[in-house]
Amino acid sequence: MSELRLGLAQLNPTVGDLVGNSQKILQAAKHCAFQGISLLITPELSLCGYPPQDLLLDPLFVENCQTALHHLALRIPPKIGVLVGTIFPNPDWWQKGEKPLFNGAALLLDGRIRYSFYKQLLPDYDVFDEHRYFQPGVQVNILRWQGVHFGVTICEDLWNDEQFWSGKRYPQNPIPTLMERGIDILINMSASPYWQGKGALREALLAHCARKYQVPVLYVNQVGATDQLIFDGRNLILDGTGQVVQRGRAFTQEVQTVRYVQGQWQDTRVQTPPAPWAEVWQALALGIRDYVHKSGFQRVVLGLSGGIDSAVVAALAVQALGAEQVLGVLMPSPYSSDHSVTDALALAANLGIKTEKIPIHPLMDAYAQSLNPLFQGYASDVTEENIQSRIRGTLLMALANKFHALVLATGNKSELAVGYCTLYGDMCGALAPIGDLFKTQVYALARWYNDDTKQRGENRCIPESILTKAPSAELKPHQTDQESLPPYEVLDDILQRWLSERQTPEQIAQAGYDLTLVEQVLQLVQRAEFKRFQAAPVLKMSERGFDRGWRVPNIAQPPRRKLPLNP
Repeated sequence: MSELRLGLAQLNPTVGDLVGNSQKILQAAKHCAFQGISLLITPELSLCGYPPQDLLLDPLFVENCQTALHHLALRIPPKIGVLVGTIFPNPDWWQKGEKPLFNGAALLLDGRIRYSFYKQLLPDYDVFDEHRYFQPGVQVNILRWQGVHFGVTICEDLWNDEQFWSGKRYPQNPIPTLMERGIDILINMSASPYWQGKGALREALLAHCARKYQVPVLYVNQVGATDQLIFDGRNLILDGTGQVVQRGRAFTQEVQTVRYVQGQWQDTRVQTPPAPWAEVWQALALGIRDYVHKSGFQRVVLGLSGGIDSAVVAALAVQALGAEQVLGVLMPSPYSSDHSVTDALALAANLGIKTEKIPIHPLMDAYAQSLNPLFQGYASDVTEENIQSRIRGTLLMALANKFHALVLATGNKSELAVGYCTLYGDMCGALAPIGDLFKTQVYALARWYNDDTKQRGENRCIPESILTKAPSAELKPHQTDQESLPPYEVLDDILQRWLSERQTPEQIAQAGYDLTLVEQVLQLVQRAEFKRFQAAPVLKMSERGFDRGWRVPNIAQPPRRKLPLNP
């Protein structure tokens, strides 16, 4: 074989949209067939979208997946093979005590399903729950194609190298078995969710595998967003030394083509990964865009308080959807400072979004009149503060209903962690875009955004006064966040050490914090679980966020200190 032409389809599927996803695969196949490509590779479960979750428990959905796969096979242009990520029924699974499905890949060629391959390692940590639906495959997945032997792996199959992880994640490892059969190229069809730092980790893992087995690696990843999960794409080709010879663009749907000539890669291009905050910005914008559009909406509504969180969310929404699809609502109370209104209006002018102003003082009076008979003898407290927030939430939802829009919640991870937020108030919304960014990270992202905007010669900056004033919910006179919370630099570091690094309170205290303060913060995290239980979905930005991978009981009383052996 003198030359092999390959296509790598970095696709953005919609979970459950079998017709739409089939069309995307077909268009990629036609594009590649026109260029003389002989083999096109798509991501994991590209036909049904990842993760399909409990759609897999619906027999009709499973049947329709098989029908869609056969229909797609008939429409693929001749002489091009297409590896499609899909599900397969497991025959007689009930009698064998197994799971009813396989997560796999089908090779479509000349109107038929020629080969099928099954995923062997099924993750059930963090956001994954594949053991709920799938049976692990046991076959050796080798594809012989135009004189080249491909080893076919699916996502997690490549994530069990004991040298890379300093220990095994699973009892078995499919890669050595494939290498024993003498493969020439290793394929990995993936749907690998994004979080900050994941791209570098992934490349390091793939490079380790390529070097260890001295085999080129083709990595094809899903792009787009599904609910809280964002997929960054970034298809990769690595040679047998672990060198990246091709890298796809991040957060963009595209089809890449490449030639493999006598053991050498030709026509390759290596896209530079985005800078860290640029990467976060692109990820969040994609997450908002796909969540809104795949939910059947075009517009969003959010409260503009004049604070940093709503400013960043507004700028992200404009990036994702366009200024004409974003409505900012100002809802000042008697406690709102003048600069809150002026800052919000200045931001809206810079972003080019429409605003509406609805003072809530009359509504506060109406609530007070209704509740005063019941509140007689009780001092004014956080109850009255929260009523203000809930009035705003109600107004936002009314506007969203009337104008067929989604509400974006503007809370950050620091607030969500310790419960410094109001149920049915500022937590109101269909999506919380920055709910996995600490407050300090929100400020850093805003500063990057302003620098980037200025470098582009644009005037869409977040006003400097928003960046420099003290954060405040403005629910009572002269209120600041630091009346109730430690400084955000302290709070965020404690939360990072606890949530992501899993340090004990004693270990956190060793970093220079008072142990009593640490335990108070962790107690706030525990007590706020009932709020997070009802919170808007949070776009996943970290390895340990308040997304679907957060599986903490709503009612629990875990000890914060080591129990004595002999109480």
